Amino acid sequence: MTLLQVKNLVVEFPHRRGTLRALDGISFDIAPGEILGVVGESGAGKSLTGAAIIGLLEPPGRVASGEILLEGQRIDNLGFDAMRPIRGRKIGAIFQDPLTSLNPLYTVGRQLVETIRAHLPVTEAEARHRAIGLLQDTGIPAAEQRIDHFPHQFSGGMRQRVVIALALAAEPKLIVADEPTTALDVSIQAQIIQLLKRICKDRGAAVMLITHDMGVIAETCDRVAVMYAGRIAEIGPVHEVIHQPAHPYTSGLMASIPDMTSDRERLNQIDGAMPRLNAIPQGCAYNPRCPRTFARCLTERPELMHAGATRAACWLHDATDPHKGQAELAARHHDAQLAGERAAPDAAAPLAEVTR
Repeated sequence: MTLLQVKNLVVEFPHRRGTLRALDGISFDIAPGEILGVVGESGAGKSLTGAAIIGLLEPPGRVASGEILLEGQRIDNLGFDAMRPIRGRKIGAIFQDPLTSLNPLYTVGRQLVETIRAHLPVTEAEARHRAIGLLQDTGIPAAEQRIDHFPHQFSGGMRQRVVIALALAAEPKLIVADEPTTALDVSIQAQIIQLLKRICKDRGAAVMLITHDMGVIAETCDRVAVMYAGRIAEIGPVHEVIHQPAHPYTSGLMASIPDMTSDRERLNQIDGAMPRLNAIPQGCAYNPRCPRTFARCLTERPELMHAGATRAACWLHDATDPHKGQAELAARHHDAQLAGERAAPDAAAPLAEVTR
């Protein structure tokens, strides 16, 4: 059973010099009770994907093509008024900075009660009782008293718990969490992660967790989608993506994470930067930074294809490619470099032809 389906989603921004394509054919699904992580560098399109699902794309951004289906109902083509009852009732949102999500002039109780009554047929007293229960469920002590406090009277971690309570107020089936732990210290991050996992288990809600922190992904998610330049580079079970990455970009991300068991003094890095929207290279968008590039990568854009337990948008996994042997040789050479080993001497001649 699938709760959310995103099919070939394209988001564009009209510009005086043309149209910028920020998301280019994004496809994935989320099942009830599942946590899907979305990870990548800044500018990859993670938050934009979440905004498109919630229906909060800022003009002039628009969904140019593709479909977003929630419980089989298409929602990407709904107007603002038609989307309002869905946003909150079926889809909850948790944003990075809780101060921008809470009205500083209203108590948290008033904001919770208004949200609950906007979506559920309950009285003022019932809504207040429900709001206190939500604050208790999200770990706020003395909720009966703190419900009448203003946002500035809470710490950063407690404000984020209030935002999570707001997202859960109408019992949505999907929660889009956009970097909910980024502004918090490490100890509070762990508490928020455990809270999100418990929400999925107890309420059966699905979560789309957007982050740049692979540690949070590893601790929290069931599956992960790695994004690059507005497309999904790799998607699959968390354990497989982390320990056996199939896309060179994912391999680079994993290699750049510090290893506490290693005595290596310098971290590996991915050379270069994410391309601008008006300068996406031809072929695979990652080819200018990729150490495994061969001729096909420069001219043809790969779609997601099976790569063991995951799917990766990389020509290395196209079994029909006549140059696949050379590409695999380049891949082994690169993996040997990452491991601090020397490549075999007889690999030098073919590598000159397939690497840049």
